[in-house]
Amino acid sequence: MAASKIRMENARIIWRNFSGKADKFNPKGGKRSFSVVIEDADLASQLIEDGWNVKQLKPRNEEEEENPRYSMQVKVSFDNKPPRVYLVTRNNKVLMTEDTIDSLDYAEIQNVDLVITPYTYDVNGKSGVAAYLKTMYVTVIEDEFADKYDFGDDEEVPFD
Repeated sequence: MAASKIRMENARIIWRNFSGKADKFNPKGGKRSFSVVIEDADLASQLIEDGWNVKQLKPRNEEEEENPRYSMQVKVSFDNKPPRVYLVTRNNKVLMTEDTIDSLDYAEIQNVDLVITPYTYDVNGKSGVAAYLKTMYVTVIEDEFADKYDFGDDEEVPFD
């Protein structure tokens, strides 16, 4: 099982739970994750062969029945080596922290570029490759007033 990191540009992420809130798939809460869509069936097959936990998505229409899509859950852990996650706007790039990353749960996302690192496990007779987020750049869609209220770094604050 020779898993190596995965680099994806223009990725589509689904089932976002950056806050780690309790839900159907995370009943006790505390586990931050999201899933990334894998459109390329050959890549999905290779990842499955290498031991990654890739699942086929249910088709929504006839085209998807002929061209299946896949997804893979990606864990977001700040325990050992925190991921570097940047929120990108037209005029800014902000490094997200463990306290701010939950804002991505509801963000209107335009683009995602990311790097996933493998963690090979063998526990109680089960083995495979878990996906962990290493780096991610999330470009968000800005609202119509973003430019109007962008005062920049060199502007003085009118009130102290």
